[in-house]
Amino acid sequence: MVAHNSQFPKETIQFTEYGIPIRNLWHMLLYAWNEWPMQVHWVLEDVESAPTLDTLLASVLMKLMQQRLRIGLKRDYVKEEATIGGIRGRIDFGESLRRHTFERGEAACEFQRYSANEPRNQIIRSMLARLVQTGQFGPETDSAHELRHKLRRLTRDLDGIDLIEVTPDMVRRQFSVRNDSDYCLMLSICDLILQRQMPTGSEGGSTVPEIDRDALVLHNVYERFVANFYRVHLKGWDVTAQKRLDWHAKERNEHLPFMVPDLVLQEKSSDRLIVLDTKFTAHSLVENQWGKPVFDSSHLYQVYAYLSSQEHLSEQHRTAKGILLYPAIQSRFSERIELQDHVMRIESIDLAMLWQEIEGHLLDLIYTTT
Repeated sequence: MVAHNSQFPKETIQFTEYGIPIRNLWHMLLYAWNEWPMQVHWVLEDVESAPTLDTLLASVLMKLMQQRLRIGLKRDYVKEEATIGGIRGRIDFGESLRRHTFERGEAACEFQRYSANEPRNQIIRSMLARLVQTGQFGPETDSAHELRHKLRRLTRDLDGIDLIEVTPDMVRRQFSVRNDSDYCLMLSICDLILQRQMPTGSEGGSTVPEIDRDALVLHNVYERFVANFYRVHLKGWDVTAQKRLDWHAKERNEHLPFMVPDLVLQEKSSDRLIVLDTKFTAHSLVENQWGKPVFDSSHLYQVYAYLSSQEHLSEQHRTAKGILLYPAIQSRFSERIELQDHVMRIESIDLAMLWQEIEGHLLDLIYTTT
């Protein structure tokens, strides 16, 4: 989707299906991946011109790998099995006897070799090959064909690195390995590509329709972006994501659901508390049985349960504030509701604004919550 947005200076802006400028989504991704701040000036041209999220991800992944090829691929010790003349590592006597290798002066051995054909490079090469086949690069224009050609050529340049069937667990295990920043970013991109191609539970290997799949992905990106943004920029506050709250029931009940707000923020100087939940939904208002637009009751009940269940813990908990934060595109809304000693705010953040305005609005939201 391409449009001219008056909030951006004299440019043609590329948007996602949800109306989020690609450049803003790139900033959100960097925060979500804990890659902010990061020196990525070389990628800005690709961000500005990318007509789809797949185009952005493919372009960045390709440039990072081309840069890595120039300085050398990461290597690691990998297990190999081979029949060789002599002995190396551990001899597989069973296999050697079965194949009569000793008679030829050889042995079936298992050994470690320091090689670039290791899991991280296998994942990245395999995802580059997948993008050639499944990447959604917008209309089949010359630029889309050129991008596929570059991806195909880069995949060939990585000859010697095995193509494998990549799974999300496989990618995420590699995050525990000590990685350079470029490998961290490449693996994060591979993880996001896999999320966007998440299979359904139906037969036939079909995938979730693109718009629904992107909604699932963007929900996670939005939630993690907001959490990491506040961790980086909210000075003088403790920011805790996904903190499990206790119901404080008189008797233990294993059937009670978990209470896990997206964020709990506590100001260090005053101990004041804010519980914040992000909601990536198309509509913050829903129609009741009489057709009147109302706030989504499940969202309100959820945040109110977070607040009221903790009231007895301290004075700060008794007067804690709650925020529901929705994304909006070229529109904003702000509502304040007082419930007993609690204040709840239903707020939106316009993701089509200039990025500096988005950052300023997020900070003002916390500083002005009273």
